[in-house]
Amino acid sequence: MVMRCIVVSLALALGACTSMQWAKEDLSLDELRRDQAECQQAAQREASARYGFYRPVEPVFVGGPGGAMAWQSGSVVDPYAYQMLDEYRLADSCMESRGYKLVPKK
Repeated sequence: MVMRCIVVSLALALGACTSMQWAKEDLSLDELRRDQAECQQAAQREASARYGFYRPVEPVFVGGPGGAMAWQSGSVVDPYAYQMLDEYRLADSCMESRGYKLVPKK
């Protein structure tokens, strides 16, 4: 019984690590690359417009030579990377709207 649980757990873990790729019937590699690039660019534009007020989170050094490193905070920082997550979501939505499906790599 324990061995069966280990085998099932391992199979589920390996399945979760499966690489995925976009696929669409009767499609050339050039068309796939073009569509991916167009969707990525559109997603970047949209996410940048939504999150244009955010600055990249960079460390700030305070206190002189013996000072410390501090991270910026406040309303102009995107600490949870919402822009990046929206970019991925928008790009995926664009690809799906063009008829692509995510499938495991062969």
